[in-house]
Amino acid sequence: MSRLNDSELPFSLLQFYATAPYACSYLPDRQARSQVATPTHLINAEVYGELVRAGFRRSGVFTYRPHCDACRACIPVRLPVARFRPSRAQRRSLKAHGDLQARELPLDFFEDHYQLYLRYQSARHAGGGMDQDSHEQYAHFLLQSRVDTRLVEFSEGGVLRMVSIIDVLSDGLSSVYTFYDPDVAGASYGTYNILWQLAQCQANRLPYLYLGYWIRDSRKMAYKAKFQPIEGLIDGEWRPLDTAARV
Repeated sequence: MSRLNDSELPFSLLQFYATAPYACSYLPDRQARSQVATPTHLINAEVYGELVRAGFRRSGVFTYRPHCDACRACIPVRLPVARFRPSRAQRRSLKAHGDLQARELPLDFFEDHYQLYLRYQSARHAGGGMDQDSHEQYAHFLLQSRVDTRLVEFSEGGVLRMVSIIDVLSDGLSSVYTFYDPDVAGASYGTYNILWQLAQCQANRLPYLYLGYWIRDSRKMAYKAKFQPIEGLIDGEWRPLDTAARV
């Protein structure tokens, strides 16, 4: 294996371990496990890009992918930027939120971001535990990174509406996490954010936008399949999701 980036450490030095089972966040009455890549200090931007292409994701400094004993419902997905065509509803979202102003900020703690995060979790994921995250838990989840990570806030008329954490890879962007104002009636901030990230990929000639995992039977994940065409990683091969979903 050739040596990677300026770290001069071979990719083969990475080790992987499986976590103990825990309650699945997406499918009721199921147990989940994750495979975690270690040691974290070897996972630089280039190594992380290879892991993302192999179906891994990042939470803070931990890089993982689903490794469940009897379930393969989680499918890594990405959008091929050059072939994407927005639907009528997605074009309406772009128009409706055209006044949003994006601003990149340092990957630091901002109190107004944290308060928006808590509001979002309470409204969208009440009872899941993240609506009670402390400052430290929030920072560990979103503000710790060993790769090229961008924090972008979106405001409208001086009012904070949305925050997005994005990793920059050699072949695209990886959408880490986005949270937004849950109290604006009729807003489609999540849709707008994906379209905005796609536009950033186009502007920087990056071929893919990685969107994490799609689960066919999870309502929380259903929105990802509305962006077409979309690809899923099945048996180590990226292929159109409409084909992958029937496997």
